[in-house]
Amino acid sequence: MKTSPRARAYASLAGLGVAALVLTGCGGGPGAPETSAANTDESAAKGKSEVTIYGTIADTEAELLEESWADWSKENDIKIKYESSKEFETQIAVRAQGGNAPDLAIFPQPGLLGDLATRGFLKPASEGVKEQVTSGWSEDWAKYGTVDGTLYGAPLMASVKGLVWYSPAEFKEKGYEVPTTWQGLLDLTEQIEKDKGEAPWCAGFGSGDATGWPGTDWVEDLVLRQAGPEVYDQWVDNEVKFTDPQIKSALDEVGKILKNPKYVNAGYGDIASINATAFGDVADVLVSGDCSLHHQASFFSGFITDAGGTVGPDADIWGFVTPSMDGEGNSVTGGGEIVGAFSDDPSVIKVQEYLASADWANSRVKLGGVLSANKGLDPANASDPLLQEAVKILQDPATTFRFDASDLMPGSVGAGSFWKGMIDWINGSDTDTVLKAIEAGWPSS
Repeated sequence: MKTSPRARAYASLAGLGVAALVLTGCGGGPGAPETSAANTDESAAKGKSEVTIYGTIADTEAELLEESWADWSKENDIKIKYESSKEFETQIAVRAQGGNAPDLAIFPQPGLLGDLATRGFLKPASEGVKEQVTSGWSEDWAKYGTVDGTLYGAPLMASVKGLVWYSPAEFKEKGYEVPTTWQGLLDLTEQIEKDKGEAPWCAGFGSGDATGWPGTDWVEDLVLRQAGPEVYDQWVDNEVKFTDPQIKSALDEVGKILKNPKYVNAGYGDIASINATAFGDVADVLVSGDCSLHHQASFFSGFITDAGGTVGPDADIWGFVTPSMDGEGNSVTGGGEIVGAFSDDPSVIKVQEYLASADWANSRVKLGGVLSANKGLDPANASDPLLQEAVKILQDPATTFRFDASDLMPGSVGAGSFWKGMIDWINGSDTDTVLKAIEAGWPSS
């Protein structure tokens, strides 16, 4: 995989001066500590007793992360010290440049891992990590930790995006069937609107400073399904511009739902209310029945539970993958983390190998709330039926998976002009104007 443009967008790092530690021999007098080459080699082979990990995972999720490796850590006599930070994207580069990098880092953006790898801060994956990735992960996943043909990072957790949430009871009562094509979804939308006399869809783009990101997920889903994975990859690399007719077509397809006043915003108001509605609050109207359809990632199951609903094929709310254009195959977007190493100490390598394994994936998923795309994960270990189904989708060799495009693009676009563009689009700006403004956010070099 060539270096992601997102990687090139991060602030350039100055070369890190490596201090050479020189061990000088001296004659040992009475009481001097006895040191031998054999003792030194044995210590180096064993590795350090504590391995540090740095990432964005915080609070309860961090506690579960630490619990997931606790037994392994004790059995292998390697203490794992985890540190989280909301400033990870900035601080990991600063720490690497300053010679204060952690042993391992959990990267939520493959582009940032690629940036640090190309600048020589990350260590190429060990043979053990390579074996774990080859045997346990798909080629799609492996490439997100690969830079210029060299594997640097191992996949960790995953999420499936592009699920359409609905009420199984409503579908059964009205005789609705889960659509198998995009046009089928549009036809179902029209039918529900006629039957209810109200908007079928609810949507919320509100997310504080990150308002707009749920809209980017919609566009990514349609680019992947309509234009295909090759164009999707070219779009991420800006070889296909936002102003390209294929991207315009994807946004216009999304507009058939989100810009149609007959179809949104159930339970909240008009189209403009989408920007003012917090993305998590939408679970309330979905559970109450005021809303029939909602587009959101697998993590949304937690919001449904918090809203008093149950998740399952025969429960209050269930979900299906946004269908393809022609009804063939599963194409899904998603997110996840990649673990990269700043040290090749034996203990660090051992921890990285473990985190890439099916053993760790099963340990963490069993604790609840997350997914893994590791082929060795037992879906039964997922905490609810939706997560179990998502695991099957990720493990299916016929599934075409692509990482969230906005997480691969430069921050000025993926977390900047793209988010703002979706806000403006919902507020009434036309497609061409919005796409030109998003493209203008792309770094010039």
